[in-house]
Amino acid sequence: MNRLFCIFLVLNILILPVRAQDEDPGDRPVRAPFESGIIIDNQTTVVPMARTLEYNIQHKFSPMDNGLSDLFGIYSPGANMRMHFSYVPLKNLQVGYGLSLHKMFSDFSAKYTLLEQTRNDRIPVAVGLYGNMAIDGRHKDAFGQGYDFLNRLAYFSQVIVGRKFSDRISVQANGSFTHYNATPEGYDRDRVSVGVNGRINLTFQSSILLQYDRPLFIEGLTEYREEDRQELSRPNLGIGWEIRTSSHVFHINITSTKGMIPQENAMFNTYDFTDGELMFGFSMIRLWNF
Repeated sequence: MNRLFCIFLVLNILILPVRAQDEDPGDRPVRAPFESGIIIDNQTTVVPMARTLEYNIQHKFSPMDNGLSDLFGIYSPGANMRMHFSYVPLKNLQVGYGLSLHKMFSDFSAKYTLLEQTRNDRIPVAVGLYGNMAIDGRHKDAFGQGYDFLNRLAYFSQVIVGRKFSDRISVQANGSFTHYNATPEGYDRDRVSVGVNGRINLTFQSSILLQYDRPLFIEGLTEYREEDRQELSRPNLGIGWEIRTSSHVFHINITSTKGMIPQENAMFNTYDFTDGELMFGFSMIRLWNF
């Protein structure tokens, strides 16, 4: 965690002076590199305008591998869902709270846009920081012997770099660090992962969304010998369709993970998209400005 803090500190030292320079009033940020603050399972660099309240509901069904017998997982038990509220108290800063069905995770989050891409490319990319702390809300019996409240906590932090290449295409990449205070035997407590997301606009109101996240094995972070270590979490592949209205954004997607918070996907995803282990999901985002 100390190494990650140092990285973020260096980024702030290097980037914030650039932001503090006198801005050309004719060089405004690019318009809507992404339509909302989320893209399938990931965050974007976008933070709504100040004094905006955002409500997001996410739902994922069970795996599709039973075919028509359960309507490709839609009527199968074991769905996961999450409700999330966030608010923008200051320009470029968003804070929020979410509650997930799986493990009854409560997550407290913050996102800050360090840089916004400008229309004349004086600043060629957008840069954002995102982090959350999640609290496992299950009964203490789920944690076995030696229960401690701190064992419920899991953390996630991420650097996001994005660029709008044209009116049709936006792409972003991210690097993430996950930490669990406690994990089952054989699972490391720390994980680094990388990812990429993209949006392709089809019409004024609809887009195709793409997502790929990959956990990395780093020898210096592992706590177990190879023969004692559980298999690394599987990569997450997703594709979605975005539909926009004046006040709502809808996502219909297919992904290879069932988690609703990013640290669960980075640490414990067991679904393999190469074996067809995919599931339907959807999101609805509603914005209010006060």
